Amino acid sequence: MSEAREGKAEKLHRLLETEGDAVAENTRGFNRGRYESTDDLPAYEALKDEARAIKEDAIERLPELIEELREAVESNGGTLYVADDAADANEYVRDVVTERGDRVVKSKSMTTEELELNEHLEGAGVDVTETDLGEWVLQIADEAPSHIVGPALHKSSESIAELFNAHFDPDPPLSTPKELTNFARDMLLQDIEAADVGITGANFVTADSGTIALVTSEGNARKTAVVPDTHVAVAGVEKVIPSVEDLAPFLELIGKSATGQDVTSYFSLFTPPIASPPVAFDRPDRPMGEDPARREFHLVLVDNGRTAMREDEDLRETLYCIRCGACANSCGNFQSVGGHAFGGETYTGGIATGWEAGVEGLDSAAEFNDLCTGCSRCVPACPVKIDIPWINTAVRDRVNHADGDGSFDFLVEGLTPDEEPGGLAPAKRLFGNFETLAKWGSRTAPLSNWIAGSRPARWAMDRFVGVAAERELPAFQRRTLVDWFESRGSCVAPEDATREAVLYPDVYTNHVAVERGKAAVRVLEALEVRVVVPRRTAVGSGRAPLSQGMVDTARRQAERCRDALEPELDAGRDVVVVEPSDLAAFRREYEKLLPAGDFERVSGSSYEVLEYVFGLLENGADEGRLSAGDDEPVDYHAHCQQRTLGLDEHTVAVLERLGYDVTTSDTECCGMAGSFGYKSEYYELSMDVGEPLQQQFGEDERRVLASGTSCVDQLEALLSRPATHPIELLAPDSSAR
Repeated sequence: MSEAREGKAEKLHRLLETEGDAVAENTRGFNRGRYESTDDLPAYEALKDEARAIKEDAIERLPELIEELREAVESNGGTLYVADDAADANEYVRDVVTERGDRVVKSKSMTTEELELNEHLEGAGVDVTETDLGEWVLQIADEAPSHIVGPALHKSSESIAELFNAHFDPDPPLSTPKELTNFARDMLLQDIEAADVGITGANFVTADSGTIALVTSEGNARKTAVVPDTHVAVAGVEKVIPSVEDLAPFLELIGKSATGQDVTSYFSLFTPPIASPPVAFDRPDRPMGEDPARREFHLVLVDNGRTAMREDEDLRETLYCIRCGACANSCGNFQSVGGHAFGGETYTGGIATGWEAGVEGLDSAAEFNDLCTGCSRCVPACPVKIDIPWINTAVRDRVNHADGDGSFDFLVEGLTPDEEPGGLAPAKRLFGNFETLAKWGSRTAPLSNWIAGSRPARWAMDRFVGVAAERELPAFQRRTLVDWFESRGSCVAPEDATREAVLYPDVYTNHVAVERGKAAVRVLEALEVRVVVPRRTAVGSGRAPLSQGMVDTARRQAERCRDALEPELDAGRDVVVVEPSDLAAFRREYEKLLPAGDFERVSGSSYEVLEYVFGLLENGADEGRLSAGDDEPVDYHAHCQQRTLGLDEHTVAVLERLGYDVTTSDTECCGMAGSFGYKSEYYELSMDVGEPLQQQFGEDERRVLASGTSCVDQLEALLSRPATHPIELLAPDSSAR
């Protein structure tokens, strides 16, 4: 392993050891809560559509809404300041604060983290106290947040007790969560009462009235806003929405998406400046603010790259983010290592790449961008339907193009059939060109397999390319699926067929998993489908280069794949796909890679193989021609992108219909996600992500089924027993031609 990869692997290992358990417990808890609360939410998808439409409209009309907001804030008696960048914002806030005193209390605000406002104020001699419990813990520990919603979720209550006892030396020492919380509350109330200025963020700001909305689980934010005489709210310009009425869908979605709560503990609407209320029980008639006439309000809207993001076709959707953290909670890698690995300067989780690329630049985003495996689990989790995997892919592509220090680029560029520039990491170049590798591997098998498995070759692949020495490599087949079908032909005559289909020979099925391709043909033919597997269709879908951020190469391959499938579509044939990630390319990414009409045609005529079988059985095909289960127990893990497309239930339905006793995996991700688990620096992380599967399926000896190639590989590594695609189980006769 190279020195750089070794350093990254060591960092991930350290985080797995020190923070992994706490992050996993908390994020998986949030995730389970989100499922439960959204299951009870009628019209969940319609609410998400409504929320997205509001954000789309707000970002489109942002300059107009900011001017409307300025009029509202100023008519209320407050001040609106639009800061161009972090330095501008920090200077404005510093001037406001230092003119009024030297003590500030803050509620949690990721925007002020982005600005590094604390450091700037402290440099001006201001005493800053965070009042959110998690942020206060981190301030004492001198650490950065690891999660957008739960900044200290990587810490256990035991470690917080140890921190408090060492820092404050209380007598008696603190130990329980209740003792820790009561201690923090008493300390923070003293600081809030004594503060000169309170600084908050804002979850939303309405242009019509100048109202700010704060959504919190603690009461600190409203105290911070109303107790000190001066309130400064700092928010990105993207937080502006048109009206108070537009808050409705976000109120339904944000708590459920963030922590799985039906309603958050506090939802506060302020139209400041407002008079300070009485908040001390021993002084029920006396407001905390001594003179209501002196109360001030400053709203600081921060641009800091957001206007450029608004004009950026790939990053624009990032501005729809409502900072719920659902993308982080749903991410397998984040659940294992948390935001100190999966984040940049400020933002964490899947959406962090877009934010960091927009407000900090590519260098910051590049540090963790590869941790997104593109599994797309975050897509259905996002309450405003942001295509986070695409943002990560687009940024990865830009990072690829930004690097240019490859010593042998002139040679590599001449020998590789991709559209990428020099400087591309060797591992990305290798996995992005898997189609070429597979063709040569099949032509020269079994020699290619022998060489690839030799100890010197494995050492060299680990050292120079970054292929994990621990991972078993795929064995290329000399006789491909296309070769087999050309010599065999179709077993269903045109006049006997109920339908005609082309089985798409994806790169892996054609060159490595040939038996599952044969099984797919036999299953479809048993159900009276006339199948063809033309050699011209044996081309990559573009999925492999897309996963490496090689967008130009992926687009070229998508166009080639479209051209190969067009004659089949013209002939009225359905396209049946075995590999879920290729179907995901057809149904999702081709929208970004092909003209709209071509995308609609390919995606609308393509089916996952068990989805297709389900449809045939539902329409009267004879299930008795398939291999029955006779109550055989099987463990089944659905591919992550198959789940995102909502297709996993078809496989379970077919298996149960045929008499199999199916146990489905509780976790959504096996940890492999394509090439990710093959990379040296990520091998250990991929195995950790797969640990829940190992715990669920590892104790029994039932047959293991998985829909995706990478899932099969990972399950075999985790469980040390074979795993197969469900279609192979259903094939009526494995000895057939």
